[in-house]
Amino acid sequence: MRWIVDGMNVIGSRPDGWWRDRRSAMVSLVEHLERWARAEGADVTVVFEKPLSPPLASETITVTNAPVSAANSADDEIVRLVCAARDPGGIRVATSDRALAERVRAAGAATYPADRLRNDIDPR
Repeated sequence: MRWIVDGMNVIGSRPDGWWRDRRSAMVSLVEHLERWARAEGADVTVVFEKPLSPPLASETITVTNAPVSAANSADDEIVRLVCAARDPGGIRVATSDRALAERVRAAGAATYPADRLRNDIDPR
């Protein structure tokens, strides 16, 4: 299963003060996704609206961002990734954004609730 993760949507699924330090929240999400991807053998891409400086990188998962930072630009990039895939039916998009979920389902992908993924990947 290939996973595409709506990064800020997953981060925002829990009101744990992430907004005080967005970079730390993004780094933490990437680290948790790396551990989870290794354990599950999952192919994971996390999409953010804009790149950080210095950029986030991973040898385990793909960390990417929208080409232009704007409202819903990460959503547009996620839809683009789904539409460009050979097998959209083999993709699961983690988001709780209803409009994005409708768009990716229309393109053939499945969806998974952001808060559920957050629970799945957070260390216990």
